[in-house]
Amino acid sequence: MIRENQQLFNILIVIFDMFVLIFSTLFLNIGFVSKLAGFDSKLNFVELLTFLIVLIPTYIILYYNFSLYAPQRTNRSIFSEASSIAQVNLIEFLILTAVTFLEIVKVPNNFLIFFLVFNFLFAVIERALIRYFLRYMRSHGFNIKYVLIIGAGEVGQNLIDTINQNSYLGYKVIGFLDDNIETSVKGVDIIGKVDDLEKILSSDLIVDRVILSIAPRHYKTIESLMFTCEKNGVRADIVPDYYRYLTAHPNIELLDNIPLISARYLPLDIFYNSIIKRIFDVIFVICVSIIISPLLLVVALTIKFTSPGPIIYKQERVGEGGKIFMIYKFRSMYSDNEYIDDKHWTKKNDPRITPVGKVLRKYSIDELPQFYNIFKGDMSLIGPRPERPYLVNKFKESVPKYMIKHHVRPGMTGWAQINGYRGNTSIVKRIEYDIYYVENWTIFLDMKIFLKTLPTLVNDKNAY
Repeated sequence: MIRENQQLFNILIVIFDMFVLIFSTLFLNIGFVSKLAGFDSKLNFVELLTFLIVLIPTYIILYYNFSLYAPQRTNRSIFSEASSIAQVNLIEFLILTAVTFLEIVKVPNNFLIFFLVFNFLFAVIERALIRYFLRYMRSHGFNIKYVLIIGAGEVGQNLIDTINQNSYLGYKVIGFLDDNIETSVKGVDIIGKVDDLEKILSSDLIVDRVILSIAPRHYKTIESLMFTCEKNGVRADIVPDYYRYLTAHPNIELLDNIPLISARYLPLDIFYNSIIKRIFDVIFVICVSIIISPLLLVVALTIKFTSPGPIIYKQERVGEGGKIFMIYKFRSMYSDNEYIDDKHWTKKNDPRITPVGKVLRKYSIDELPQFYNIFKGDMSLIGPRPERPYLVNKFKESVPKYMIKHHVRPGMTGWAQINGYRGNTSIVKRIEYDIYYVENWTIFLDMKIFLKTLPTLVNDKNAY
């Protein structure tokens, strides 16, 4: 069997990444490509060399900082990796723009833009091919890591199930060590007692990794086992039995020298993620508001002359961190007090809705004033829909994990809405989708939600 040398693997990945950077640069400098991209002339040898001297080391450093050279034995999706590559390209664009402005590198601005587009595409293809190759090899018995599990209880058995279901990760369990079970578990033999670890690691049996899956009350035992592993040069990992309370991507940070494990991973807590999302929101709102300004004027006048009352309706909603804010909409209901009810969702054929309001709500035109909320920072374009304080107080007591949605800015549309949970639908299912969004945000997920929202603007059975 071929056993992994992680250092050699990382060197090869760096070489492949350098090749992609050089290839992207030279590809863009080909005559017909440069003309299509609008360059007056190709870069000469000195300009290309200077560009690459700045480009390659900064890219490698950024890739490293974005964990793109972390071991590949994880179930991290290609979309997550592509998101990291996109973020690297965005930062690299700022770096290259700065060095171009300082005339350290002399390349046209459109060259930079097209380079980043091409490099992103080629880099994602490169990483996808490497991922596919490694998974293919591992699922066919190559590049295997041999694992010994200490503790054959519930946690150890769950570990076996996970490894068996993800053969492409390249792990093979050679056995259990357990003091209380003597027969095989999940098809894996009990090859000794916990105290036999030293003897097994000193034998001819190949052990690349030891995973401790015993209860934390045995901390003295864990300390002894870790010492034995380190003495024999074998990597040791611990699966805490409270892992079931953590999300799929727990975040670990240091408070001085004390590790803190966040029970829930929130991608938008990362500064550059929140900045990217915020920049996109502001640019989108400004550009689209200018384009649709005639529509906004027509809608405002129509509301004014078809029913008495204000043009804009505002209502309290609960936003990020539980903060109360005023949400703005085009008024779609009569203003009479007898029809105002903030404690219930709108229903089909609701008598509170005006004839014009039915059209506005059907095509979500009534939501457009929320662009102002987005510009202010109360909301985002994409995110969980905000609710009224009364409903929030009601649901947080009756719906498990309801308040998790308030870890991010609410949005005009979200993952729940494009999956059919808008308005008077299952709140439990809606929260499941909202939590998925909160824990799995990427810029690509936002793009997917946005594109899938467009068809629902003209064909949403829950829009009323």
